[in-house]
Amino acid sequence: MIQRRLLLPLMLAAASAAPVAAQTAPAAGTRVTPSLRASRAAAIRVDGRLDEAAWTAAEATSSFTEAYPNPGGAPRLRTEARVLYDERTLYGGMRMHDPRPDSIAAQLARRDAGGIYSDWAQVMVDSYLDRRTAFAFAVNPRGVKRDVYLSNDNSEDSGWDAVWDVATTIDSAGWTAEFRIPLSQLRFGRVNEGAERTWGLQLTRDMARYQSRAVWSPWTQNDNGFVSRFGTLTGLVGVRPPTRLELMPYASTRLTRTPASLGDPGRAEGDPDPFYRGSEAAFNVGADVRAGLPLGLTLSATINPDFGQVEADPAVVNLSAFETVLPENRPFFVEGSDLFRFGSLLSYISQGSPQFFYSRRVGREPQRQLGADPGIRFFDRNPQTTILGAAKVTGKTPGGWSIGILDAVTAPENARVLDAEGLRRTVGVEPLSNYLVARTRRDFAAGRTVLGGIATATHRALQDTVFAPRLRSDGYVAGIDGEHSTRDRTWSVSGYLAGSRIGGSESAIGAAQRSSARYYRRPDADYLRYDSTATSLAGHAFGAALRKGGDWRGSVWYQEISPGFEVNDAGILGRTDRRALSALFGRRQGRPGPVFRDWFVRAFTSNGWNFGGDGLDHRVALRGTGTFRNLWSGGATVEYVAPALDDRLTRGGPIVRTPSSWSFSSTLGTDPRKRVTLNGELFGVQAADGGEVRFVYASVSARPTSNIQLSIGPALERVVSSNQYVMTRTDALAANTFGRRYVFATLTQNTAEMAARLNWTFTPNLSLQLYARPFVSAGSYRGFKELEAPRDDRFAVYGRETGTVELGGACGTQRDDGVYAVDPDGAGPASCFRFGNPNFNFRSVRGNAVLRWEYRPGSALFLVWQQQREGQEALGDFDALRDFGELWRVPARNVFLIKATYWIGR
Repeated sequence: MIQRRLLLPLMLAAASAAPVAAQTAPAAGTRVTPSLRASRAAAIRVDGRLDEAAWTAAEATSSFTEAYPNPGGAPRLRTEARVLYDERTLYGGMRMHDPRPDSIAAQLARRDAGGIYSDWAQVMVDSYLDRRTAFAFAVNPRGVKRDVYLSNDNSEDSGWDAVWDVATTIDSAGWTAEFRIPLSQLRFGRVNEGAERTWGLQLTRDMARYQSRAVWSPWTQNDNGFVSRFGTLTGLVGVRPPTRLELMPYASTRLTRTPASLGDPGRAEGDPDPFYRGSEAAFNVGADVRAGLPLGLTLSATINPDFGQVEADPAVVNLSAFETVLPENRPFFVEGSDLFRFGSLLSYISQGSPQFFYSRRVGREPQRQLGADPGIRFFDRNPQTTILGAAKVTGKTPGGWSIGILDAVTAPENARVLDAEGLRRTVGVEPLSNYLVARTRRDFAAGRTVLGGIATATHRALQDTVFAPRLRSDGYVAGIDGEHSTRDRTWSVSGYLAGSRIGGSESAIGAAQRSSARYYRRPDADYLRYDSTATSLAGHAFGAALRKGGDWRGSVWYQEISPGFEVNDAGILGRTDRRALSALFGRRQGRPGPVFRDWFVRAFTSNGWNFGGDGLDHRVALRGTGTFRNLWSGGATVEYVAPALDDRLTRGGPIVRTPSSWSFSSTLGTDPRKRVTLNGELFGVQAADGGEVRFVYASVSARPTSNIQLSIGPALERVVSSNQYVMTRTDALAANTFGRRYVFATLTQNTAEMAARLNWTFTPNLSLQLYARPFVSAGSYRGFKELEAPRDDRFAVYGRETGTVELGGACGTQRDDGVYAVDPDGAGPASCFRFGNPNFNFRSVRGNAVLRWEYRPGSALFLVWQQQREGQEALGDFDALRDFGELWRVPARNVFLIKATYWIGR
């Protein structure tokens, strides 16, 4: 240790001797808000060496404490930090002392990489000094950058990307990081000329081999805030908000190779698709613009955006009545998305809240489906709606107002079709649409009290004969929300209230009333009023929560969504007509003990009812999670679900009784410091009626070298659903079920998938990512049956308890080998009916390769290859070797893309 210090360069020794704050950790339970004074500097060369005289003269601090695993204790290793500034730039210098430099974890990865085994140094600046928002800049010893925008005291937006510089060096005393953060990347207001600014500041150091974090301003994982725990940065004089203007034009070229198509064999077997093009090339240009506005706000706009480098969506098999929610990966919408969130309550448990803005609505798949139109043999349309342009204003004013306003316009989309008469024509599939979202919040009392609101508006330019009967013309949502915390933020209360209104033709509003979100025509729901003449629909949503933090913690959560509430024009919501109440109580231990490094045990319950008072959900559960002293981690949950009612199972029919069930889940992860780590999950459900779920997942992550990461995560799932909905048949003789027969079956579904990733990083600015996800799922239906009576769980099985069912059987003179024929009462008067064989074997593989080179700060070149294969058969049986083998014989669709962006800014 002494020898290594003697080998330090002379200037570093002088820097170490500069005035430094006391290094002794504060007494347990003492809350300290540290302060550091920034020094004026000039001519700082960012090379990671901290050898300029300005660094030596600047005030230094080494008053770090441990956030974990020993909250509030003295860190294992010493860290020093200094801050400099000039008219345009904030500089941060950190010296991470380490007597074992060869043990410093320094994984090479692409920018914003998460979950890598590495040490980190981080500078976080609350330039608003609102104790709720901050800009975080982190670097690892190899120069890998990560930047995050923090809001609402502890929410992270990793999609925020700033243009900044940093350099690092590793030497015999440890490693250093030298940050250069342009003031144009921060947000702050004006002050009187010559006045001194004070900003919030946090400095952190992560040490991977100890799995520990040291913080300059004391904070622990049991604290109920993060930004509110920052210290202060003083001494900033003569710093003015800079003029901010950034332009990022792009150019891309794309080649799509599509396998030959034979069209739809159900309509024109063997006919060639007249719209088939084996190869299709396209060239696009566009731009992103950012401009600084008064009061610290930023205008961001995108013109003709291209998202070709975005990872492909995963394949899913959705047998429910509800829409699949897909993640947002498009950079323009990801960045700043936290500013538009509304309805999130401060609670440790919830049953899900409406997503008031779901950005995947912008540029969505065209809503008019042509595949089921018997008058159309072939069609050609874009898979997504074209975004003509989008703009947003985001930021926070010096007065404490957080503002997020987004407006986007999507183009009208048309499809070329060949109709049943052999005529080619053009039909509309999506109208010209405009989406507007406005969100604002106001902070009071150093961020402990927050009031806000949201408004969304969607407008569609409908053509009376095409879209008016199908789509709503407009949709509006408005709401207010708020939260308040005690001074130490141990207790908090939060809530929101929102209302909605949609408008359109009688048929469009009728479809909204009949949709799976509300099912207004349920025959046994006398509290719902279906109106076939309505041209509008309105409703409300309300939520409130009380939370207590600390070692002993808990929360109570309540939410109600009225039947007429609708946010699916700009947001997403699976169902309405629900009241829910949840509660949790638990204990978290953040200090190491004989067995656990930390643990968290909690018990919780959740209950749900519809607006008619029917109990839809009643459950209790116990969950425990923890990290062992050897850094293995795991958790287990046991849950009991009581018998209840289901008002969605019959897809608009009467309510059905559901059985009780028990479930168990467990997770286990090995020591993340090892070159090879394992993670696994087991999940099982057993219902009283024989239904079951068995799920197993395992992943292996490896670091064969310091610049390669490999992960493989296979998963297997088996689901036996005793009452899987098949169809509804109108029959006046079915008096017990209101003149309709509700047909169900026992479904056995087996699914296998595997996500594989390879990240190969050549330099912090040059990386290659490979991703592939093969997916197969097989479903077999048996024991077709019908519901006997409402509010019951009894079903009459065809061919055993009532009627007959036969695959390929006859209904009158009709016979089809691929269709089931059902005579519901045998020799009785009820009419025979038919439905297609619902068995399926779905196979898919989606993957891409992305080479990304950030050839200058803010500017990047992308080389992308995407491939997709999909196929489907009606076999029903699951054979992994056969299904995966067939998957690779399905013709592939390939997309090759080259995209270049160039950042221009000041």
